[in-house]
Amino acid sequence: MMKTARPALSGILALAFAAAASPAMAQQFPDGKPIEMTVMFGAGSAADVTARHLADGMAKALGAPVPVVNRTGGGGAAGYTHVSQQKPDGYSIIWNSNSISTNHHSGILPFDYTAFDPVARVSIETPMLAVRSDAPWKTLKEFIEYVKANPGKVRIGNSGAGSHTHFAASALVATAKGKVIDVPFGTGQAVVNLLGSRIEAIVQLAPAVIPHAKSGELRVLAALSSRREPAFPNVPTAQEAGYSVALDMWRGIAVPKGTPKAVVARLQDAIRKTVESKEFQEAGKNVGFVPAFMPADEFGKLIARDDKKLAEVMTELGLRKKQ
Repeated sequence: MMKTARPALSGILALAFAAAASPAMAQQFPDGKPIEMTVMFGAGSAADVTARHLADGMAKALGAPVPVVNRTGGGGAAGYTHVSQQKPDGYSIIWNSNSISTNHHSGILPFDYTAFDPVARVSIETPMLAVRSDAPWKTLKEFIEYVKANPGKVRIGNSGAGSHTHFAASALVATAKGKVIDVPFGTGQAVVNLLGSRIEAIVQLAPAVIPHAKSGELRVLAALSSRREPAFPNVPTAQEAGYSVALDMWRGIAVPKGTPKAVVARLQDAIRKTVESKEFQEAGKNVGFVPAFMPADEFGKLIARDDKKLAEVMTELGLRKKQ
C-alpha cells in the first residue's frame, strides 16, 4: 500500500508547491527581464503608435523594458503564429484584435483565439467609410445608391485580405445588396491610393482617416460601429443611416496558452494602470482610439462572443472558409 500511495503523495506535494510558487512568481515577474510585444503592423502605423504608448506605460508599471517588435505579413498571421509558438511565461505578448477571428475563419490562420490566453482589452477603434472630398457623394445613402446602380464599378480599399476593415466593408456592401471591387492594401496604402484617385472609397480605422479629414482631403460618410466615433461626432453610424452594420474593432493583449495566471494578473494590472493614466487618455485623443480597459476574464468572454458572431456573419457573406 505504501508503494501505491507514494505517487499520489508526490502529486499532492507537486500541486502544493505550484500553488505556493504562483504568488511568488507574480511578485518576481518580470524581474527586470524584457517583455517582447509583437505588433502585426508596420512601424509608424496608428496601431503601432498606440501599442508603443501602451508599451511605455507597461514598462513603467512593471519596472522592465517592453520592446515592440513589428512582425507584419499575412494580415496578422505572421505575428499570431510567432507568439503562439513562444514559451508561455509572460515574456512574449501580442497586441491582438478581432483579426484573430477574421484571420481564422477566412482560412489564413490554422488556429483560433483559443491558442492564446487573454490578458486585457486596451482600446476600441472605429472602422470609417471615407471618400475624397471632391467625390459626388455627401452621405452614405448617396454612396450606396451609386454602388447599387453601378455594380462592380466602385473600388473600396481596405487594410488587407481578411483584415477587419475588409470584413467591415464587405458586410456593409452585402447588407445594402450591392457589388463592389474589394482592394486589399498594405499598411497605410489604402489612404494613399484614395488620395491618388486610384480607388473610389476606403474603409479604414479612425486613426488613419482623422488627419486627412481634418486637412480637408477626405470626407467621412459613416462609422461602421455601434456608436459614433468621438473624433467625428457629426458623422452618423451605418445603423443610423438604415444599414445593419456595427463592427467595433477592439485591441488588447494576449499571451501564449498556458501562461501562469499569476503572471497574467501582473500584466493585466500593468495594463490597467497604463490605460487609466492621463498620458494614455491624452494619446487616445491625439491618435484616434478610445481607451477601454477590460480585465482578462471579461475580455475572454468578449473574444468568444465576437468569434461566434463573426463566424456567423462571415458565413452569411460567403467569406468564411469551412474549417
